[in-house]
Amino acid sequence: MVIIGAGLAGWHVIDAIRAKDTEVPITLITADSGDRYHKPMLTMAISQNKRASDLVRASGSEAANTAEVTLLANTQVTDIDPVSQTVQVRSTTQSDDTLTTIGYEKMVLAMGAHPIFPKSLPQDLVWHVNHIERFSQLQEKLAAGSQHVAIVGAGMVGTEIAEDLLKAGHKVTLIDLNDAPLSQMLPAKATARIAKAIESQGIQFLGGYQVSAVARVSDDDNNDSEDGEKLQVDYAPLSSDADNTDTQSLEPLIVDHVIASTGLTVDEQLPAAAGVEFDRRTGIVVDAATLRTNAANIYAIGDCMSINGVACRYVAPLRAQAATIADDILGHEHSGYDHKPPMIRLKNKAISVMVTGVPQAAGNWQVKTESDDELIMDLIDDNEAVSATVTIKAPAVPKA
Repeated sequence: MVIIGAGLAGWHVIDAIRAKDTEVPITLITADSGDRYHKPMLTMAISQNKRASDLVRASGSEAANTAEVTLLANTQVTDIDPVSQTVQVRSTTQSDDTLTTIGYEKMVLAMGAHPIFPKSLPQDLVWHVNHIERFSQLQEKLAAGSQHVAIVGAGMVGTEIAEDLLKAGHKVTLIDLNDAPLSQMLPAKATARIAKAIESQGIQFLGGYQVSAVARVSDDDNNDSEDGEKLQVDYAPLSSDADNTDTQSLEPLIVDHVIASTGLTVDEQLPAAAGVEFDRRTGIVVDAATLRTNAANIYAIGDCMSINGVACRYVAPLRAQAATIADDILGHEHSGYDHKPPMIRLKNKAISVMVTGVPQAAGNWQVKTESDDELIMDLIDDNEAVSATVTIKAPAVPKA
């Protein structure tokens, strides 16, 4: 077996296979070191003063030895041939471009998704926290002292990072195209409460604004950034009827760092090479019961795949997905994967947000409970059934 990708999804597949078969050969190919760590911790680790090394549960080599798998770390997959069932790889640590061909009987694509960088957010100036190595580099910069960080994108990740950085003593500006955080997921009545809670902490929230450019500027007279330069963030209101005078008078933000939290996308190179059905927005299409792709002997799991047109980018279902793939690959009888949307829980302490079902901002949301301390709303589908529920609560006040 060949598994491409050593994130949570790839290692879960290895765990599931080894629980059922300790001898079948497994080769794990990854562009990084293959270290095992829990990615969701990245959005709350800075305020806890946890470094990357604190989050690593086992190095790639240690985990590979324990699982008795062949680890090809720092290795790029350049091509997949589904006819000959081979993959071509090259080492990213070697100076030459020598390619090695590896055969497979079964393959699992667990390559994840990568951050979207709009043209206004140049990758050489803007951070992301989708990978532990990039997180480690950002954390090192932030260790120099209190700094001003702009976060572009107020979805779950952006909102969680904003609170984490604030707790760590940094000034935070959160910018989003929408009027409130999580607006692509929840109705306005719910997101208004989230926005109020976020702002009550001291986070500056700029809703309804689009970043037009990020550029490096010199500010030697008043500069706390480690490299002697700051970043200028230009932004403007999205509203077409915005007052032109107000738009022109907007002062750009001068910050130390910019973090992009503008969504994820799946690289199409390997899915295209493998001939698997693919959507750039949602990922690799798999059979809902077996997680097989339309290409023979190729499966997909985690952030890179979708079920019934919906991307699967949550950690909770990975264990069940991996168990299904392991049974199917090993030829064991199984009842099939039963996909159930996981509970979504925002990690922020300023407000409790829990969502079940498949939420979407548009739709027939109805209030079930509403008070100063709690809001519960149901999303009613065309069949008058509840397809999603959001529960928002004010944080519990500690007893004196």
